[in-house]
Amino acid sequence: MHDRLRTPRLAAAAALGFLLLNYPLLALFDSPARVLGVPLQLAYLFTAWALLIVLVALIVRRPR
Repeated sequence: MHDRLRTPRLAAAAALGFLLLNYPLLALFDSPARVLGVPLQLAYLFTAWALLIVLVALIVRRPR
């Protein structure tokens, strides 16, 4: 990936992270339901967080 594309993609990933981890979406998952014994909101938070980590890793990885 070219370095000139890396910065806008990282900015888009940061914006996506802001949207995923902000109030309106968090409120959608605020319920007493459980996923594999974990409250739904916590499952959503950790899944979104892991998704952002993987996305940033894919953006910044160096080609071989």
